[in-house]
Amino acid sequence: MNNQDRFADQWAKQDTPAVWKVNAVSAANIKPVAIRWLWPGWLAQGKLHILAGAGGTGKTTLLLSLIATITTGGRWPDGEKCATPGNALIWSSEDDPADTLVPRLVAAGADLSRVHIIRGRINAQGEADPFDPSSDIGLLRDTVREIGGVSLLMLDPVVSAVKGDMHKANDVRRGLQCVVDFAEANLCAVVGISHFAKGGAGSSPADRVIGSQAFSALARTVLVAAKQQDSDARVLARAKSNIGTDDGGVSYTIEPCTIDGGIETTHVVWGALIKGSARDILGDVESVDEERLDDSDDPAEALRRILSSGPLTGKDAKGLMTGNGYTQKQIRSARERLFVVTTRSGFGGETVVHWALPQAQGEFAPFPSVAIAHENTREADLGEDEVAL
Repeated sequence: MNNQDRFADQWAKQDTPAVWKVNAVSAANIKPVAIRWLWPGWLAQGKLHILAGAGGTGKTTLLLSLIATITTGGRWPDGEKCATPGNALIWSSEDDPADTLVPRLVAAGADLSRVHIIRGRINAQGEADPFDPSSDIGLLRDTVREIGGVSLLMLDPVVSAVKGDMHKANDVRRGLQCVVDFAEANLCAVVGISHFAKGGAGSSPADRVIGSQAFSALARTVLVAAKQQDSDARVLARAKSNIGTDDGGVSYTIEPCTIDGGIETTHVVWGALIKGSARDILGDVESVDEERLDDSDDPAEALRRILSSGPLTGKDAKGLMTGNGYTQKQIRSARERLFVVTTRSGFGGETVVHWALPQAQGEFAPFPSVAIAHENTREADLGEDEVAL
């Protein structure tokens, strides 16, 4: 072999891609381990959990009460003792730490030195930026090491960890995989707070979590909260668990209180344990069905209010509707009931679709222009790069 052939052979070997093969391990070589529980049956170390419920159920206050139990080694709502005090990390885009989160933690009796609230991210030059759970979860590795480990990470809301459409399963799975990996790597229970989609009372509680069903599928446990109408009575129940029992609940109330400095806040008062499935437990306190929803829960009425000030882009209108807990199916139905007129401007990737109420507003008008509204809707939909409503 001459030098030219030798060099060609070396280059060929360098350009040859690595040969991959499946790493199949015999089950006989995998040592079984027990689930490591933080709150036995409810919160597990190294797992993702979802805490969902309608507005007004006090989900954040409830979770802060559980964080207080973790940081002090106190007792869980069912009377079990927290085995070992631990640290907690909190990220919230909805509540101010100074006037909401910390006062509620104080009222719950938390050890504040063990609670760390994420306020943003900084670089070596001291420059600060907001913390984005959809891209910055990996930065928490150093944070966990610096504070000596974390027992629980609170993400409020959990949809903030998804970069993309929260109604698309692939987007949700990609976004939450970093969260799942973080939980496993740090033996940390991650609890993401979410909302119920509107109009789901009576259906499977785990299926009522807003967004793609991938949220509930990826979470090992889904906890749900509900509040009784015209009462302070609330319940927390296990709607789904891949690692333990998935029934039973506990009652609670949210009560006002005043902490040092005359600061008014709220805290959780836990009540009795409840037997039964999550659907039965929630059904007993909600007592609402689709036929008896008031105007505030009517998707068409909500969309009418959103568009009453003038046209909006379809993206913005749907964003406001989904942000208020309405599903894609409900938004489509509301658009059809109101005979929303959609118009398109621009071309190709610059196309923008606007939604507007017709002068004769659907069912509120004696003779709505059905054909024109539906024709405009179909034409505009063809130009939208989005999930079909």
